[in-house]
Amino acid sequence: MSGIQTGTSSATAVSRRQFLKLSAATVGAAALTGAGVHPVRAASHVDRDAAAAMLIDISRCVGCGNCQRSCIEANGLHPTDAQLNGLSAQTFTFLERHDLPDGRTRWVKRQCMHCLDAACVSACPVSAMYQTEEGPVDYRPGRCLGCRYCMVSCPFGVPRFEWRNGLTPEIRKCMFCIERQRAGEEPACATNCPSGALKFGKRGDLLREAHSRIAADPDHYVDHVFGEHEAGGTAMLYISDTPFELLGFRTDVTTRPIPAYTWDIMSKLPAVVGSMAVVLTGASIITRRRGGRSGGHHDEPPWLTVDEPAQTDHPATDEKGA
Repeated sequence: MSGIQTGTSSATAVSRRQFLKLSAATVGAAALTGAGVHPVRAASHVDRDAAAAMLIDISRCVGCGNCQRSCIEANGLHPTDAQLNGLSAQTFTFLERHDLPDGRTRWVKRQCMHCLDAACVSACPVSAMYQTEEGPVDYRPGRCLGCRYCMVSCPFGVPRFEWRNGLTPEIRKCMFCIERQRAGEEPACATNCPSGALKFGKRGDLLREAHSRIAADPDHYVDHVFGEHEAGGTAMLYISDTPFELLGFRTDVTTRPIPAYTWDIMSKLPAVVGSMAVVLTGASIITRRRGGRSGGHHDEPPWLTVDEPAQTDHPATDEKGA
């Protein structure tokens, strides 16, 4: 049997056509992107005025700790003495003490801020962290991968990882007593606040009350509602008689929703991918032309060629092996 001649296979030709079609499609997408045609990012579905929220009046807090004790009981938590002084896997809220230069003491209730367009929700690749219709950011432990992207993305440094549970790790934080809310009850912390420092309700109503309190006593209150605009708006709203920077609040938090920054990058990816397709297609054409000028047989660029197994000629023999 004579040797088999090799050449450009039909499989290779199909691969080339497919490559060029894909390149053209990608370039087309890049052109649309350059023309200003972008996909629309899904905005938060939360009604900003009707969302569940809490107004926290720092000037009214007496530091009794009822909010923390109520949270521990309602959520079945078991914090150590050390954990009572900060957010942890067993402490969803705590009172932070601030002794001011003028001799006053102020207490600040800390917990998840429940952003209306939450960075932790946007960062979670499996929607373990998700935003409920009512507004609070809840958590599905059965979906969690333990990647802790939510911890990295949170502008307030709230989520905590349950390190002690190695087999089924979980992210832990305040869930704003979402189950109590659905049962028609207030969050446990608000129910047991004796001084009126905590008020639960709809965000729009609480914002109006916050501004009314400030306007009614401008010499007492700082003219700012923390959480109205920070990180695009949060469910936890603070008013205070002391500048927020003296109470450990992050005053450098952007007023733009954190996920919007991610979208700024993601929306440009089609143009980047399209440009890469143009470059690769150009490289293919140049390689083919150079191969033609050199007299070689380079019908395909090396990275598109489908190699066929080498064939070896053998002397012809009859059926008897003669």
